[in-house]
Amino acid sequence: MLRPQRNFQILAIAASAALLLTACGGGDNAANPSTSPSTQQQPPEVGAPGMTGDIATDGFNWFNFRRQQLALPALPRNGLIDAAARGHSNYQVLNNTITHDQTTGNPGFTGKDIRERLAAAGYMLSPTSFAFGEVISKTSGLTGFDNADELIRAIYHRFVIFEPMFKEGGAGAATASNGATYFTTDFVANNGFGPGIGAGQIVGYPFDQQQRIATSFDHGTETPDPVPPSLYPQYQGMSVGYPVSVHANLTQRIDVASQNFTIMPIGSTTPLPALLLSYATDPGSASEPHPTPISAAAIIPLTPLAANTRYQVRFSGTICSADIDTNLCSSAPVALTRSWTFTTR
Repeated sequence: MLRPQRNFQILAIAASAALLLTACGGGDNAANPSTSPSTQQQPPEVGAPGMTGDIATDGFNWFNFRRQQLALPALPRNGLIDAAARGHSNYQVLNNTITHDQTTGNPGFTGKDIRERLAAAGYMLSPTSFAFGEVISKTSGLTGFDNADELIRAIYHRFVIFEPMFKEGGAGAATASNGATYFTTDFVANNGFGPGIGAGQIVGYPFDQQQRIATSFDHGTETPDPVPPSLYPQYQGMSVGYPVSVHANLTQRIDVASQNFTIMPIGSTTPLPALLLSYATDPGSASEPHPTPISAAAIIPLTPLAANTRYQVRFSGTICSADIDTNLCSSAPVALTRSWTFTTR
């Protein structure tokens, strides 16, 4: 049973035409310049929403498109949340910065954090259970679809976007004179959490039989780096493989051992070397503890995937209901096994 005063925060930032990514949970990190190349734009997929040319609308629609492909609830767009997100994008343009926080007295100030910005837009969070998350990008020359898909590629951002129990959201974009566009999306569950997916269930991404998956991920553009230099110095400055993840409701806890979450090309019997991200194995840092939530897990292949190749993913772990204060299991863990495939482009 959910307890009152549940304040579940997951925040993430992505920045620059070169796609610098910064993710944080309940805190903030400053973005630093990046020199990694931006994504190549991809053609639309069958069944994709029509492109309007508006970054905020197209990005939000793409998030919903991907959520629905995972059988996650699509999120209605709330005009008040739109206003909060749009105001924050404007603030970042006016102050030439990318951040979750605003400073009182600066041009375009609408609230020091997402909660204040929502209130300033007329959207009040319940005094009982609620959850919110925020992702921000700063890019040049990308469509809203591409902005959204790049945020999904970055694993700490994906944890925000694919949280099943959000109930609604909003997005706003603003473009600076130099062509840089700031795209802010806020996700909210208010007056209780959304229905999410079934208790004890997970969804995986890439999803089963998904096509045209990117082969690589420039992990060094995300902060905290999901392939930290202190543990993996040999991979610094190098791309790794596209992350594979599983997601449950935020009131659930997923546990899995590295040998039980694997990826390999079809026909192979040897799993690729990969880094496991879970709440238990991803301590983060003092400023950013446990960036992987209890309700998700991921593996990152330590080398790029091969192009035009079908991969097999196997997951065997446990799931339980979690105490929202301690993050510990409040019910007996139940075994959970899944297997699926996807194909790279």
